[in-house]
Amino acid sequence: MALIECRSLTRTYAKGDTKITPLADLDLDVESGEFLALMGPSGSGKSTLLNLIAGIDRQTSGRLVIDGHDLFELSRSRLAAWRSEYVGYIFQLYNLVPTLTAYENVELPLLLHRMNRRTRHERVSLAMELVGIADRRDHFPRQLSGGQEQRVAIARAIVTDPRIVVADEPTGDLDAASAQAIMALLARLNEELGKTMVIVTHDAFVASVAHKTLHLEKGRLIESSAVVAGGAS
Repeated sequence: MALIECRSLTRTYAKGDTKITPLADLDLDVESGEFLALMGPSGSGKSTLLNLIAGIDRQTSGRLVIDGHDLFELSRSRLAAWRSEYVGYIFQLYNLVPTLTAYENVELPLLLHRMNRRTRHERVSLAMELVGIADRRDHFPRQLSGGQEQRVAIARAIVTDPRIVVADEPTGDLDAASAQAIMALLARLNEELGKTMVIVTHDAFVASVAHKTLHLEKGRLIESSAVVAGGAS
C-alpha cells in the first residue's frame, strides 16, 4: 500500500457566485521514500494538492489516505496532531520568525511535543548539523543569506523527524548556486534519511532531482515522467 493515496481528490472554492475547482478527480499514489515533483502553470492545482497532503486544507470530495489515516475523518485537533508528527513544510519565503535566532526557529515545532529541554536541544542540534547551518545557530534571519535562511527552514521542517517533507517552490527566491545546494541537500535527506519528498516547482532543474515528475493543468493530471533518481531523464 502506498504511503499517500489520493482517489478522485477534488477541491472546490466559492468565489462570489463562481465555483472554482483547482483540483478535480485526481488519482495519485506516492510510495514511501519517493521524491515527487509537481509541475504546471499557475493555477493548475499544484499548491492545492500540496496543502491537502500536508493537512493544511481539506478536500471537497474524494479520499486522501496517508499511512492508513483518512485525513477527512480526523477532527481539527487530531489533524493538527497528525500534521505535527507526519509532515514538515518548507516554504518558498522561509517563514522564519524575525525576532528568533536560527536555533529558536528550528526549535519551534518541538514546543508542540512533550519533551524535555535536553531532548529538544539534541534534536535541534542534529537537524542544524544535517543541513550545515550549526555555525549560524545564534544568528537572526536578517543576518543570514537567502540560502542560509532556507537551510534553517529545512532544519525546522525535519526536526520532528516527519515521514513526509513537502516544499512549495523551495528554490524560487534563491540564486542558481544556492538553489543547486538546496536541491542537493533535499536529495540527500531523501536518499540517506528516507524522507518522502513532494515539491512544487516551475524549475526544470529542480524537477530533475526528483524520482518522478507529475504535470498538472486546470486541476487535472495530464502527464507524468519518471527519471533516474538524482538526475534528469
